[in-house]
Amino acid sequence: MALNIISNYAANVAHRNLSASDEMATRSLSKLSSGTRVVSARDDAASMAIGARLNATTQALKTATVNVGQANSMLQIADGGMATIDDILVRMKTLSVQASSGNLSDTERGFLNDEFTELRDEVDRIASATNFNGIQLLGNGGDVALDFTDLAAAGTGEALVPATGFDTFAITDNNYWATDTDTDLTDNSFEVNINYGAGDQVIMTVTSTIDGAADRTQSIDVTDFRSTGTTAIAAGENATLNFDEIGMTFTVNTNFSAAVATIRGQTDGSEDFGTATDFNGSGLNSATGNVVTMLEDNGQQLATNIEFQVGGGNTANDRLSIDLTAVDAASLGTGSAGTEDSLEDLGANAIDTAAGAQNAVEVVTRAIDDLQRARAAVGTSQNRLDFAGQNLASTQENTESARSTLLDLDVAAEMTAFTSKQILVQSGVAMLAQANQMPQNLLRLLQ
Repeated sequence: MALNIISNYAANVAHRNLSASDEMATRSLSKLSSGTRVVSARDDAASMAIGARLNATTQALKTATVNVGQANSMLQIADGGMATIDDILVRMKTLSVQASSGNLSDTERGFLNDEFTELRDEVDRIASATNFNGIQLLGNGGDVALDFTDLAAAGTGEALVPATGFDTFAITDNNYWATDTDTDLTDNSFEVNINYGAGDQVIMTVTSTIDGAADRTQSIDVTDFRSTGTTAIAAGENATLNFDEIGMTFTVNTNFSAAVATIRGQTDGSEDFGTATDFNGSGLNSATGNVVTMLEDNGQQLATNIEFQVGGGNTANDRLSIDLTAVDAASLGTGSAGTEDSLEDLGANAIDTAAGAQNAVEVVTRAIDDLQRARAAVGTSQNRLDFAGQNLASTQENTESARSTLLDLDVAAEMTAFTSKQILVQSGVAMLAQANQMPQNLLRLLQ
C-alpha cells in the first residue's frame, strides 16, 4: 500500500469498526437496562408484534379476574340477604302453625297476625334494600325519582333554585316514596315552606304527599342559618339539611342565609317562603313554586339476568350470564309454575283465623321452597364463577410465560455479549490511536 498524507486508510478502518462496536455495545446496554430483549421493532419486529398482543391479553385477563371477584362478592351479598329471609320465613311458618291450633282465641291470633304481617313487610324491605353498587339483587328497589323538569315549569318547583338558596335536593329513602298503592307515581310530591314563628324563630318544613294525600311532615329550626347567625353560609360555601323522616336532603347556599334573614325580619309572614309571590326579590312565586312531584325511576328494577365480563375478548364465551330471581312477598309462595298464591296474596288478615292460618302454612312452605330454589341458583353461579376464575388464572399464567419467552431478556447471555462488545470498543479505541500514529512515520521521509 502506498504511503500518503491526505488519506489515512488505517484510521478510517479503525474508526468504522469502533463505531460499529460502540453501537452494538449501546444496544446491549439498553437491553440490559430495560430488561427486555426487544427494545425497538428493529430488534425483532415479529416478536414485538406478538408480544404486544400477548401483553394486552394478559392485562385484560387480570381485569377479568377482578370482575370474577366482584361478581362473587355480589352474589355473596344476595346469598346473605336470602339467608336472612329464610330465617324470617321459618318464623312465619312457626306463627302460622301456632295460629292454626284451636286452643287460641281470635285475640291471640290477632297478636300472631300482627307479627306475621310485619315479618312479611320485612321480607319486602330486605328484598328491596339488598343491592350491590346500586344493582338490585333480590327484588325491585325504590322506583321513585324527582321530576326535575318541574323546575323549568312555571308554578311547579320553580322557586327551589339556587337564587332562593337551594342548590340541589335528593331522595335518600326511595322505598318510602314508593309505598303508594297504585302505579301512578306522579301523585307523590314534596312541599317546602319556610315560615316566621314564635320567639323570632325561622322554621323550615317539608311535607311529603303519597297518593295525593299528605303523609309525613318534618320541621327544622333554621334560624341560625341567617346572614348574622352562628351557622351563616358564606359565599361559595354550602350546607346540607337532612330531613331523615321524609327521606330527603337539601344542599343550600349563601342565598339561603339571606332568605332566612329576610323571613325573620318580616314578622307578619308576608315574606315567608311558600307565601311571597316575589320571594326575596328573586321574581319567583314561592306560593306555587315550592312543590316538586315524583317520577318513576326504572333504574332500580331487578334485572332478569346480569352479564359479567370474564374474558379478554368480545365474544359470547367471554361473558357469563347469571339469572336473578325475585324473592319478595309477591314472588315467594307462587311455586315453580308461578300460579299459586304468594305471601302478598294472604292479605292483611293472613292468620287471624284458624282457616287462614292453615292456608298460610301451605303458602309459607311453598315460599321456603321458592327461596331455596333461588338460593341454590346463586350458589351454582358462585361455583361456576370460581371455576372461571381458576381458568383465568391458568390462562394468565401461560400467556405471561409466552410473552416472557418472546420479550424478556436472558440477562446472563446478554451480559456475556456486552462484555465482548466492551472489549471490542476498548480494542477499537486502542487501534484508532495506533492508526493515528502511522502518518508520523512519513515525517521521517520528509526530513
